[in-house]
Amino acid sequence: MGKFAAARAGWFTQLFIRWFIKQYRIDMSEAVYESPREYSTFNEFFTRYLKPELRPLEAAADDQFAHPVDGSVSQLGEIEEGRIFQAKGHDYSLTELLGGDVRDGHAFRDGDFATIYLAPKDYHRLHMPCDGVLRKMIYVPGDLFSVNPLTVANVPNLFARNERVVAIFEADFGKFAMVLVGATIVASIGTVWAGTVTPPTGPNVHSWDYPASGDQAIKLRKGEEMGHFKLGSTVVLLFPEDTIDFAEDLEPGTVTRMGGILGKRESDD
Repeated sequence: MGKFAAARAGWFTQLFIRWFIKQYRIDMSEAVYESPREYSTFNEFFTRYLKPELRPLEAAADDQFAHPVDGSVSQLGEIEEGRIFQAKGHDYSLTELLGGDVRDGHAFRDGDFATIYLAPKDYHRLHMPCDGVLRKMIYVPGDLFSVNPLTVANVPNLFARNERVVAIFEADFGKFAMVLVGATIVASIGTVWAGTVTPPTGPNVHSWDYPASGDQAIKLRKGEEMGHFKLGSTVVLLFPEDTIDFAEDLEPGTVTRMGGILGKRESDD
C-alpha cells in the first residue's frame, strides 16, 4: 500500500482518490487544490494543504496553546505516576511510549497529556501547539495496529506498541513532547527538519539530539508545521505538571481544528 500511495499510477491513482473522497466524505473545498486531478500520487492528495484562511491561529495569546491538528480528542487529562489513560480498562507506560529511556519521560511523569485521533478524512499535517526548540527526536519501531476508536478501546498498550516518532521540545516553561503514532498501512511519518523518518529496519530504537541555540538550532513557532502523516494516525501531546489548563469544552469525542485553543498556561496563583 505504501508503494502504491507513492506511485504515479495515472488513471488508477485518480480513480482511487475519487473513491476515497466519496467514501470518507472529504470536503475538498477546504484544500488549496480542490480538484483530484491536481494530485499525481495518493500521498500528495493525503497530505494536501488547506487554504490558510480556514485555519486561523485562534490561540494567538502568549498564554494559549493551539490545537496541533484537525482530528478528535481520544483522551486527555493527568499522567498518573508515569501511566497514561488509553480507554476504559487500559493505560500504558509513559517510558515505553517514549522509547524506553526513563530520563526522557521524567519531565512528564505527573504532567498532562492529550491524545488526538486523525481520521482518514482529516487534514494530516501537524503543527506546533506553542513555541519550541527541538532537543531530541526518537524513532521507535513497532506494530501498525489501527488506531480508530474501536481498536483503542480493545488493544492493550496500543500507543506504546505501534511504530512512532517522538519529538521533544524545550519551551519557556520547560519541555513538551509530540508523539506521532503510526497506524495500519501508514506509508511514513515525516518531520519538517528530517523529512521521512526511515532509520535502518530492525528492533532498535534510534535517537538524535539537537542543539539548544546557535545556527543549527531548530526553532519552531506556534502554529508552524512540524510534520505529517501519510495515512491516518494519532498524536499524543505531553506537558509537565502545572503547565496547561485544557479548554473546558474538551472531552473524548470533541472535534479539534488546527489553530484552535487547546488550553491556557496554568496560573501561578
